[in-house]
Amino acid sequence: MGRVQGKVAIVTGAASEPSLGRSTAMALAREGARLVVTDIDEKGVEDCAQKIRDAGGEAIALRQDVVSEQGWKDVIASTIATYGRLDVLVNNAGIAVLKLLDELSLDDWNRQVNVNLTSVFLGCKYAVPEMRKAGGGSIVNLSSVAGLIGLQRCVAYSASKGGVRLMTKSIALEVGQDKIRCNSVHPGVIWTNMQAGARDSANKQAGQAATAGFPISRLGEPEDIANCVLYLSSDESSYVTGAEFTVDGGMTAM
Repeated sequence: MGRVQGKVAIVTGAASEPSLGRSTAMALAREGARLVVTDIDEKGVEDCAQKIRDAGGEAIALRQDVVSEQGWKDVIASTIATYGRLDVLVNNAGIAVLKLLDELSLDDWNRQVNVNLTSVFLGCKYAVPEMRKAGGGSIVNLSSVAGLIGLQRCVAYSASKGGVRLMTKSIALEVGQDKIRCNSVHPGVIWTNMQAGARDSANKQAGQAATAGFPISRLGEPEDIANCVLYLSSDESSYVTGAEFTVDGGMTAM
């Protein structure tokens, strides 16, 4: 207990359940962080915050459209007004536009890049000045195995997640002297609402079948990712920056 005791953390995309954002927020709260959880789904993100409070933690919920620059300014301002500082930013919010190149419209492309990549740029841009004031911090950007290897139907998705990977490294170089660390996490096949498309056993079985040939032949759980983010948010990773953490059951090792 207490691995991130007293730290103030923003986690975007925390409404859905099961999801990486909600699991991450709950894990950080269990280890002592004070949370700001955001999502475009106001009801869902308030439910996340309430569960944290019910468990004895501290959390506020904010509705946020992560592609809005003013929205990011407002979230940062609310965080400082509530807690007085910012130590951790987890850029988790994202969508998956999975279409073949021939099917992909310019609107599809722009929406995918805006939500998955531009939002991360905005979050980092407005979090860094407050982390400097706090004497340092940790930024964790959620990428994907699709940001490391090519996958069919992932032209826009892979481009956005690959952008997150390299932007993370560049930010790490720029802010390291301020004791701010910036790392990316690359999930594989994880059982979330985004992965499932719907909460039914048939889809979960299909996801399980997709992992059968992996070295660790099971479907990943949101907690697998949350545990990695928790490590990167904590002082245990104080010498880790500009790195990519692949949590995929060995998928990309094959």
